[in-house]
Amino acid sequence: MKELIVTMEKLPLWAKVLLALPFLDIIWVIYRVIRSLDKQSYFGVILAIILIIIGIPFLWLIDIICILVMGHVFWID
Repeated sequence: MKELIVTMEKLPLWAKVLLALPFLDIIWVIYRVIRSLDKQSYFGVILAIILIIIGIPFLWLIDIICILVMGHVFWID
């Protein structure tokens, strides 16, 4: 799991934005689940699963904004 987390964090900015586009943003949601599992944050896992269900319509836009401003997707740890 750690390899996936490190790989996603080391992606160039253009690749992160590309993965945040609609229908591809599910990759960032899966990244959030894996990151929370790695840190044993079960609240984060539950929240990420809820975002899979209800957050898809708008989450991609929030991810793009966060990537452009902060360089990574926003997530609690």
